[in-house]
Amino acid sequence: MAMPKQDTDLFPALQGLEADDSSVRLRAALALGTSPDPRFIDKLIERCAIEPEFSVRDMLTWALTRHPASMTVPALVEEVRSEHAQARSQALHTLSKIGDRHAWPAITRALLRDADDEVARSAWRAAVVLVPDGEVPELAAVLSTQLGRGGREMRLSLSRALVALGEVIVPTLRAAMTDPDPQVRAHAIATEKLLRDPDAGVAFAIEEAKRVVALGGAGEGE
Repeated sequence: MAMPKQDTDLFPALQGLEADDSSVRLRAALALGTSPDPRFIDKLIERCAIEPEFSVRDMLTWALTRHPASMTVPALVEEVRSEHAQARSQALHTLSKIGDRHAWPAITRALLRDADDEVARSAWRAAVVLVPDGEVPELAAVLSTQLGRGGREMRLSLSRALVALGEVIVPTLRAAMTDPDPQVRAHAIATEKLLRDPDAGVAFAIEEAKRVVALGGAGEGE
């Protein structure tokens, strides 16, 4: 029995995911998302783990979101346990785009504190999307343990994740403003400033926070 034409048309796209040319891989991912087929979910996830081009990875994630969550989420949850950092990071990113809260138990403290910066950032973003309402304070507390980590972009990612949780983060931030580490204090102050004024320049907020710390204060309202 001959396979439907739509099915046979997708097999060249599947092969295209392995092409040397990134534009070919991009078109292949687009084709696989335009005509979703559950048989190709595992292949899309496998490619996410090794794809070097950001634009292609983004298209792979889009293709996965086009498939039923009931089929993609269990496979992605398994992938976040991979020993390979890119596999974990991209699976977390894809889970955040799907937004199915059944995946929440997979967002472990270990992932939120992952030694790989990209994995941690992806975990933070996924966590704020997937967290059940009753677990927001606990998530805020775990995220606060990462205050002061990394450079500007890393700190901005954490601040954005915390701000997305809303006013519940204020007590946690205020506690962090008394931390012995000046980097933690500065990051906490900058994050509260961003919560109060989301349009504030991030660089300005961080520099202002450092100034406040240098002067021995803990920000407005103290």
